[in-house]
Amino acid sequence: MTLAIVLAAGTPAAGLTTASGEPLADRLAVQLRRAGATEVRFAAALDELAALADDADGPLLISGTDLVAHTAVLRHLATSPVGPTVALVLTDPPVPGRTAVREERGQIVDAGPLDALDGDATGVFGGALRVGVDDLPNLAAAARAAASEMLPVAAPIGPAGDVSPLPVAGGVGSAGSAAAGGPGSAVDRLVAGLAALGTLIFAQRVRLLVAHRVEDSAGLVAAEAAVTAVDEDRAELRLSVKEKDDFFSTYFVSTWSPYVVRLAARLRLTPTGVTVISVLFALAAAVLFGVGGRPALVGGAVLLYLGFVLDCVDGQLARYTRHFSAWGGWLDTMADRAKEYLVYAGLGFGVSHAGLGNGWALAIAAMTLQTVRHMTDTWYGVLHDEAARRPRTAAGASGGIGDRLNAASTRVQADTGSLSYWLKRTVVFPIGERWALIALTVALFNPLVSLIAVLVWGGLAFAYTGALRTLRARWMRVPVLDTVDATLHRDDGPLARRLPVVRPVGPLTLAVIAALAPAVLLVAALLGDSPTGLRWAVPVALLVLLAGGLGARAAHNGPLDWLVPAALRAAEYLFAIAVGVVGDAPGWLIFGYVFVLAVHHYDLTARLEKRQTAPPLHLATLGWDGRSVLLALAAIAGIVSIGMATLGAYLLVVFVASVVLAWFVRPARSARASAAPVGAGGVAPR
Repeated sequence: MTLAIVLAAGTPAAGLTTASGEPLADRLAVQLRRAGATEVRFAAALDELAALADDADGPLLISGTDLVAHTAVLRHLATSPVGPTVALVLTDPPVPGRTAVREERGQIVDAGPLDALDGDATGVFGGALRVGVDDLPNLAAAARAAASEMLPVAAPIGPAGDVSPLPVAGGVGSAGSAAAGGPGSAVDRLVAGLAALGTLIFAQRVRLLVAHRVEDSAGLVAAEAAVTAVDEDRAELRLSVKEKDDFFSTYFVSTWSPYVVRLAARLRLTPTGVTVISVLFALAAAVLFGVGGRPALVGGAVLLYLGFVLDCVDGQLARYTRHFSAWGGWLDTMADRAKEYLVYAGLGFGVSHAGLGNGWALAIAAMTLQTVRHMTDTWYGVLHDEAARRPRTAAGASGGIGDRLNAASTRVQADTGSLSYWLKRTVVFPIGERWALIALTVALFNPLVSLIAVLVWGGLAFAYTGALRTLRARWMRVPVLDTVDATLHRDDGPLARRLPVVRPVGPLTLAVIAALAPAVLLVAALLGDSPTGLRWAVPVALLVLLAGGLGARAAHNGPLDWLVPAALRAAEYLFAIAVGVVGDAPGWLIFGYVFVLAVHHYDLTARLEKRQTAPPLHLATLGWDGRSVLLALAAIAGIVSIGMATLGAYLLVVFVASVVLAWFVRPARSARASAAPVGAGGVAPR
């Protein structure tokens, strides 16, 4: 249940009426209901809002009475998936008494009077925000603190009429004006107070649609005219496309995908349904790549392109219909990687089937490279988010190459549409470019050329981004792994958690050392005449690999420790591949085992991005150390294929069971618990 609150204290526009004679406050209440609020109330003062926040057990949607906007603007705010707390941000010129904001990476990192932001303001607060359940205590505290600074005025202002059938508690009571030197309205003070308490607030920008805060009747008339001039549905369809996407997606998909989005909406398809269809397209493409022959390869390339279009459409449909869910976001993330790796499998089989070489080795290499790359991408994003929330003086010293790189990157990103902008977005080899490269090379040449192209471009992109990000991270000096559960995202098992801490060697150095031994073993096995003769080297490589566990309980507060999860992924994958080669396991089995490991690790990164807890059966996955020990024992016993197949099947079963528990069993139990009746005086079930 979402409770909406119209807050009028300190708002000069509280008594304005629209052209139809309806009080602006009443119209906002109706719009909030249409935006998804299940209950709308008018709050007379900030103390009353604080009491509502204390009693609420769901998100609160709060608006001042001076906002004139499309209903879609409020609906986007209410349903924004980036939450839990989101504030409307406008590009209107700042006026006295309004809260200015400074954003970085979509987060409001500072809010207050314009002069207090020292010229760094990037927008103004739009007079409406959604506050998530976890931030309600901060909301109540901010409301009470702001209430103590409000000065009463003589005349109360109230709504002119009922907003039936909306449930309204009381009316708009006494308003207030600002204490000197600060934002004037209660809602302005509220968002500034939330930011001052360190609340993570995301910015909801208004694009294509219209939203304005008004001061008087003339401003109200102008704002209403601006709202009327824009076709709301057409704007929402255009808004379903990402504002900044990659080159291939922008010019070869998004130019026509909105038509597919509208068709899917009319057919009542869900974003999850479109995701499933895109997986089927990718699977069919993988099968055709494996079959070989020019018609099959061309047909597979076409299906791969259409599958990528649908991969874009599922997100666009979610934005257009505002059907967001944690399950859908998680599934989309997991499906993207599963589709890509299924295509690698099809290409690898096609290479081997056509006698062009060891296709499975190339497919395994492509999957390993891409997974490790994605781990660095995820953690670099987390690093930037953490840096954005910190004072600039704490994020890094001015000057130096890192500072210059950061400034250059900012300039390029701001120059939207320029050659340098598109080169920067393309050189990193995003998913659209990967799928386009695969489709073109496989259609024009063969699967071998396709896999080699993916490896070459992917390797160069990894080297380029890795070098630049390392320099910038050293400049930012943010110990990002101190802010999360490092043990979880390292994927440590019981053995690593019990190993002693080695000082002064840092966890990143130990993780890199852990990856070197299996890398050497793998190279020796691939170049040697008899890989099985290296069975004796497996225990040695394992001992060096386990050195990575010596940093499990150490403080991950180095400027480059965000690379630790990726280094441990590389160490485990290289060890598994090396053991498979030494044990003469078939290529498809090694690929399948690493695929299961990658799915498990993508589950962790998806949960990190969605701010979710550990999977229910995480301890049952044994950790990178436990899994590696079992594979080493299988190698010593001479049953690598049996051991790898058994362990891979076990991990897959654990993963599926964990998904069922996390997304179906636990939510069902929570729903039954929330549906239970409450006693007299309790809060109505949400």
